[in-house]
Amino acid sequence: MDIRKATLDDLDMIAANDIWIGRDILQKKIADGQVYAAYDKREFIGWLRYGMFWDNTPFMNMLFLLEQYRRKGFGRQLVSFWENDMRKNGHKLALTSSAQTEYAQHFYNKLGYKAIGSFMLANEPLEVILAKPI
Repeated sequence: MDIRKATLDDLDMIAANDIWIGRDILQKKIADGQVYAAYDKREFIGWLRYGMFWDNTPFMNMLFLLEQYRRKGFGRQLVSFWENDMRKNGHKLALTSSAQTEYAQHFYNKLGYKAIGSFMLANEPLEVILAKPI
């Protein structure tokens, strides 16, 4: 698997699948280096998008793999790559979150993330905040 910082060449593919943020915001995040693109044998398979919580702690906002590439270890590799980059940049902690109803929280637990809190928005399931020393 090839993982690299996303470029504007990746924008169309990511934007077609990232329904959670607008194209203009995604374009800025790519320009700011906060999106990673993953490829398998030159085939686009997914991305990881992050931001900074409190402006100083990496927070993984989105990990997404196209359906046919899930449960094959690619997600684990993508998260590990991101964590290593964050560590190289001097960070000692990484955060993410998952709805209590999603399988993702179990995936993150397997990667060493631990629940540290939660919140609930109106008409939404409980959102669990997860942290991992890196």
